[in-house]
Amino acid sequence: MNYRHAYHAGNFADVFKHIILARLVDYMKGKEKAFRIYDTHAGLGRYNLASVEAGKTGEAELGVAKVLSATVSPAVAEIIAPWKEAVAASPEGTYPGSPAVARHLMRKQDRLALYELHEEDHPVLASNFAGDYQTRVQHLDGWLAAGAHTPPKEARGIMLIDPPFEDGHDFDRMIDALEKCRKRWAGGTVALWYPVKKRDHTDEWLGTLQTMGFPDLLNAELVVKRPNDPKSLNGCGMVIANPPYTLREELNTLLPWLAGVLRQQDGLKASDGFRIQNLSGRS
Repeated sequence: MNYRHAYHAGNFADVFKHIILARLVDYMKGKEKAFRIYDTHAGLGRYNLASVEAGKTGEAELGVAKVLSATVSPAVAEIIAPWKEAVAASPEGTYPGSPAVARHLMRKQDRLALYELHEEDHPVLASNFAGDYQTRVQHLDGWLAAGAHTPPKEARGIMLIDPPFEDGHDFDRMIDALEKCRKRWAGGTVALWYPVKKRDHTDEWLGTLQTMGFPDLLNAELVVKRPNDPKSLNGCGMVIANPPYTLREELNTLLPWLAGVLRQQDGLKASDGFRIQNLSGRS
């Protein structure tokens, strides 16, 4: 495993992913009953934006920094408020990864399961959550979670699957994980993050998902550059199984604004920078 997220922390893809994750967690809190969050590829949990790695790319300047300084409508402000709260709670000069965003928004009855296989990242992740009785950090392959660690005893919950995409198999692995969750934990909310490099490749994968008969499957996508360069991260998306019923309307408000703020290519219209798709056949 060579991918190190420290080079990319706080970039446009993080902002997109974490705002949606925060919405999912916030929705879960609408009921008093406890829930569990799984993060299958947890990374460090929190990132130093002054690190050598972050400084080499400067990606946070084109991501979190732009969003926090942008003018926002009251409707968008309400949607991004949970994410902004988690960012503000992170120590100065740091950006919260998915584990820190989720942990900040949880209540005392909720639980967090973190998986990280990287030999250097796992000890840092464990240190960041040391002594936290609500969080379990496991030095395991996160792909095991869907088939071996579901359903949670709480029954309710979220699984975030955000692999490094170092080889050509992670798209297939995500489909396999989603199938396992459908069989073992049919009511769980599963969020699959994916990169957009060339649109035809991701469209083929999304088409496969659409034929699989999931009863409630929503796709949200953000592109900051035209998706025609296979060597560049031009955008990203998130497929959500069993999304909150409010999420699509929130995305219709959020994504046009986010696309306008985060676009990196002249001539790319905000309206071309996002899409929202129903992959389940439900109207």
